[in-house]
Amino acid sequence: MQAIKNKLPLWLKLLYGSGDWGLSSIGMMRSIFYALYLTDVVGIEPRLASIGALVGIVWDAINDPLIGMLSDRMKTRWGRRRPFLLWFAFPFGLSFVILWSAPNWESQIALMIYVTLAFMISDTLTTLVAMPYLALTPELTRDYDERTTLSSFRTVFQLLAAIAVVVAAPMIVDEVILRGGTQQQGFILAGAIFGLTGALPLFFIGWFVREKFIPEQQEDLPFRETLRVAWKNIPFRYAAGIYMFNWSAVDMIVITFPYFLLYWVAEGNLLAKINILGVDLALESAFFGTLMLVCILCVPFWLWLARTHNKREAYILGMIFWVIVQGLIFTIQQGETGYLLFIAALAGVGVSAAYILPDSILPDVIEWDELRTRRRQEGIYYGIRTLIRKLTGALIIFLTLQVLGWSGYQSPPDGVTQFTQPDSALMAIRLMVSLFGGIILVGSIALAWSYPLSREKYERIQRLLKSRREQKI
Repeated sequence: MQAIKNKLPLWLKLLYGSGDWGLSSIGMMRSIFYALYLTDVVGIEPRLASIGALVGIVWDAINDPLIGMLSDRMKTRWGRRRPFLLWFAFPFGLSFVILWSAPNWESQIALMIYVTLAFMISDTLTTLVAMPYLALTPELTRDYDERTTLSSFRTVFQLLAAIAVVVAAPMIVDEVILRGGTQQQGFILAGAIFGLTGALPLFFIGWFVREKFIPEQQEDLPFRETLRVAWKNIPFRYAAGIYMFNWSAVDMIVITFPYFLLYWVAEGNLLAKINILGVDLALESAFFGTLMLVCILCVPFWLWLARTHNKREAYILGMIFWVIVQGLIFTIQQGETGYLLFIAALAGVGVSAAYILPDSILPDVIEWDELRTRRRQEGIYYGIRTLIRKLTGALIIFLTLQVLGWSGYQSPPDGVTQFTQPDSALMAIRLMVSLFGGIILVGSIALAWSYPLSREKYERIQRLLKSRREQKI
């Protein structure tokens, strides 16, 4: 009977999960196409373009924990998290248009300054909605399995958004070019579409969803003390490390694969297409669409495995499988589109575990923190989580562009549809998209192997917290 009481209504799970449509669609489009946009559309030299990402890392380090702490301390009649979603959902969507609107300036330095400022604005507004949205998870339910289910709803919308982006964004850009527009105008239109559709669900969550478990307000700790307390949470250190390696591997794949597809598999045909069931798709759309479709189909499997075993064991299994696939990616030869799609399907199995399982771990870590400190600090933990997610993306962009620059990568001239990269650049791209990603995944497996919170330990934490709460009544 207690299990029934702990169940969240389906409409709430669907609405809450839809919030990740915006975060995922905007994050996925930026992860996959932004580096290519900077080098091939804006025309910034790769090593210079990487400076913008580096500045973004520094800005991330400042704003994420601060906004997390601000969310924990917010006191309004609408709750702690909802005001952020109501106030900043639409500015968040608008910032995505700015991100793709670099002016046609000759000065490389001026362009670098513009894209850096645009990145910082978009990053800040993303934090202002992402962190409160994510921090709602432990405030909607205290049930171990319901939190995993809630994360799975988020993951489904996350992957649906990813499929929409990887299939639709290249098609939108190509259609704009065919109608006489520029490649940049195509990116701006795609940014406007996904910015608007991403802002709406977040606004509706702020309007309709209520925080069910709001802890008793306590005296606020100084910011540095808050970070120190969070770092003393040993399970959180492991969870943060898993998250960092996990998303570094994901970002390494999505950032470098467009280069791999266009310059290695398609042999420099920048408008390469592949016919699937009578439909001509951009090569990028076909690869990422296949990968993300398999991701969604595998979500029930990983959810089942996490329920019948531990989240840690399910995650390790998924990452081991993905490491094997990473090795196979290096064997893809030029023109092998059929084999490419087969590898994409295999990669989707492991990537699915990478999407769904790490996010379901963090709420359990927060409960352990409450048992230790008698404080609820979801905001600071999700602020650090958001920091790690964006930091890994910016860092991988920085490293990718640095490697491309040093390898001799050349930006194609305006208007060309066939362009060949030097052999040194092609080898660097192949290594980044396969072996380097596999090495990163090994780090996530090692940390997950030592992660200290099992299902049994979490259930004991819940019993102790329940006993403590009952004593206060």
